[in-house]
Amino acid sequence: MKAFEIRQSFLDFFKNKAHTIVPSASVAPMDDPTLLFTNAGMNQFKNIFVGLEEPRSRRVADTQKCIRVSGKHNDLEDVGFDTYHHTFFEMLGNWSFGDYYKKEAIEFAWELLTEIWKLPKDRLFVTVYRTDDEAADLWAKVTDISPERILRFDEKDNFWEMGETGPCGPCSEIHFDTGDLATQADTFKHPVDGVNGENARFIELWNLVFIQYNREKDGSLTPLKEKHVDTGMGFERVVAVLQNKNSNYDTDIFMPLIDRIAQLTGVPYSENGMAHRVIADHIRTLTFSIGDGVLPSNDGRGYVMRRLLRRAARFGRNLGMHEPFIYKIVDILVETMGEVFPEIVEKAEYIARVIKAEEESFNHTLDRGLDIFQKIQEKLAEDKSTEISGEDAFKLYDTYGFPLDLTELMARENNLTVDVAGFNAAMEAQRERARQAGKFTIAIEQDPEEWNALSGGEHSRFIGYNSLSAETQIRKVRQVNGTVYFTMAETPFYAESGGQIGDHGIIEGDGYKVDVTDTIKIGSHIVHVGSLQGTLTDNPAVTAQVDRVRRMATARNHTATHLLHKALRQILGNHVSQAGSLVDPERLRFDVTHFQKIELAQLEEVEHIVNEQIRNNLTVESFETSFDNARKMGAMAIFSEKYGDIVRAIKIGDFSLELCGGTHLSTTGEAGMLRVVSEGSAAAGIRRIEAVTGLGTENYMQAERRLDEMLRHLLQCQSSEIESRLVELLEQKKKLEHQISELRQQASQGELKQLASAAKDVSGIKYVAEKVNAGNVDELKSMSDALRDSLRSGVGVLAANINDKVSIVCIVTEDLIKDKNIRAGHLIKEIAALVGGSGGGRPHMALAGGKDVGKIATALAAVPEIINKSLN
Repeated sequence: MKAFEIRQSFLDFFKNKAHTIVPSASVAPMDDPTLLFTNAGMNQFKNIFVGLEEPRSRRVADTQKCIRVSGKHNDLEDVGFDTYHHTFFEMLGNWSFGDYYKKEAIEFAWELLTEIWKLPKDRLFVTVYRTDDEAADLWAKVTDISPERILRFDEKDNFWEMGETGPCGPCSEIHFDTGDLATQADTFKHPVDGVNGENARFIELWNLVFIQYNREKDGSLTPLKEKHVDTGMGFERVVAVLQNKNSNYDTDIFMPLIDRIAQLTGVPYSENGMAHRVIADHIRTLTFSIGDGVLPSNDGRGYVMRRLLRRAARFGRNLGMHEPFIYKIVDILVETMGEVFPEIVEKAEYIARVIKAEEESFNHTLDRGLDIFQKIQEKLAEDKSTEISGEDAFKLYDTYGFPLDLTELMARENNLTVDVAGFNAAMEAQRERARQAGKFTIAIEQDPEEWNALSGGEHSRFIGYNSLSAETQIRKVRQVNGTVYFTMAETPFYAESGGQIGDHGIIEGDGYKVDVTDTIKIGSHIVHVGSLQGTLTDNPAVTAQVDRVRRMATARNHTATHLLHKALRQILGNHVSQAGSLVDPERLRFDVTHFQKIELAQLEEVEHIVNEQIRNNLTVESFETSFDNARKMGAMAIFSEKYGDIVRAIKIGDFSLELCGGTHLSTTGEAGMLRVVSEGSAAAGIRRIEAVTGLGTENYMQAERRLDEMLRHLLQCQSSEIESRLVELLEQKKKLEHQISELRQQASQGELKQLASAAKDVSGIKYVAEKVNAGNVDELKSMSDALRDSLRSGVGVLAANINDKVSIVCIVTEDLIKDKNIRAGHLIKEIAALVGGSGGGRPHMALAGGKDVGKIATALAAVPEIINKSLN
């Protein structure tokens, strides 16, 4: 079977077992700050396991995009070296939320593996937790696996936990023996040496997790009311087994990518297989992460992507590639996986452009960095050392963009090690972020022990699309430091989601009132946050009223955001998609994927299109449909969002169709008018637009009118003359500044001659080291030229405080360069270090900057010693 047939057969199998097939969540879980990346199939169901969300279906199956490249789930160092670890992989999974349990999970797994996929039973082993007699008995009872193939292991291998506290339980793994059956007698003598050991002959295919306990704070286990099943199967591994391949990379998942790499580089896969494997793996991770909105950057998720891309580029050098080429592999990945994951089809061109730009940026510094690495290596050979210092590793990172793991990789290739502790001392903040990645935590607001239940029954039913008030009941309440939190049976308050902020309003109960200042969502709970006036009672009955004016202002901006999104795609191209948004009553902020500055003429055209749709007073409709049907209808979806099988779509006339759970206007005319107030860069490849509507537009236009009035008054001209008048004044200012500079230089001539005539001596060399007044660096350089002429032979160091920063210039006359080998560039580095700065330049003149203006005198006093050191 081909890979896509295997994936589909898994989904079809569980669909026939009454499972709902759900789409993969984004690889970047935007609603979970405890995770850098989605690293397991269960991530999107976390709130169900901790009791914060009700499942839409009791039986679910999917294929989940996963990335493991940071935190405790880090497979990076194994990628390319072995045949089965990847930074990006698919996890096939099936779940039961309080429905079936161990018996059915085991039956399903055995049926699929042995009857549907026809895996030989004499190559399969199963493991269970050492005390899980139930699972062991079920394997023996409901399957025909040989009893000696049912193996028991301890917590390390066969007990799964979400974190230090929370849902957990025993697991049962299914392993496949890829070895020679003739040697299996040895395997049965010592199975632990193979299964769950370091023997690559035994591959773990599928993990069945039985979530039946809650780990308490004291470490004890409490049985859960409902028991769950959470399974995960490595797609790439099972494809390799079913296609009878010894390596995941030899399957039709990877070979099209590897063939393209060989074609682009001219190096056959057989010659340098590891480089091909690493690049093939990394292009998958980069493509899917960029497709889900994660762009290469210097922190967080973006830094991980930058590391991967630079690592792939370095392996490209091993294949002789000195120009960008990785971006040319994207189209092959889109061909092979785009049908399953349409987001990479829609963003294929954009993804390739992001990767190409990053390759170009890194290539500018890679050669220089490799030269520096070579010099470090040569110095280590001279010193008979094999460890690259943390300082040198950090220099490669900070100056040449070499991530630590790239330096470690190159070190390992040359039988060297890296002082990781020394490097990490300079990167402590990044280390802390990486340490926290992959941990599950439950926020204090989610701690069930802190809540007081006032009534029972269903909760958090949102009725705010059609009503802004309700007679309802409080379900749970808690108070923390004067702030009250509570949930209600039904609520008209919209909870912050999808970029739209939460509603404000008033809730009144029996002798008290709550001023609601925020509404948030925790799992499936809509939590109202506010300040309490009066005293809470046990009577749960309340009246809830949303601030209507504020809600309508927010709705204007939200509907306008949809219009803006569509207009931007019309003007800039279909590569444009939402990369983030904020919708509140005062304004809208909209981040979009686009590489270049959006020109004023383009913004005006976008603005015109939006306002034309507002004037057309289009009807704004909402409806629910299946996710697949909405996509077929052409609805735009934000792939960082998590969608269920049934989705809500917002249709604005025939102009726009988007998936959205927010609140909107009834007609576009209610928005009044949109005005774009700013456009700028939010990140590499991301442009940020801010705009206002309704009253916000009116206020903005009035502010513009006041500014125009003020400028006409100050400049004594008409509105049409403001631009020319300002240009005229700026030209006058420029001329005056030039005249002042010339006068200052003339005045300094005499001062510099005096300094030269009073030059001091060190080891027979005249030198001047003085603090001077200079308006800018160019003036300081001109003064140093004049000092050189006056000195005739000597060293000059001039320092100035320019805008509260240190600027230093050093000059050396030609005779000293030739006869004494004194270099201005060498001197300036040591001088600059004393003021907390750095610098460099040519032998005859060098410049430096520094932060500590209070150390100028100290640095100048050290000049004679630094000159002496240079001589010696």
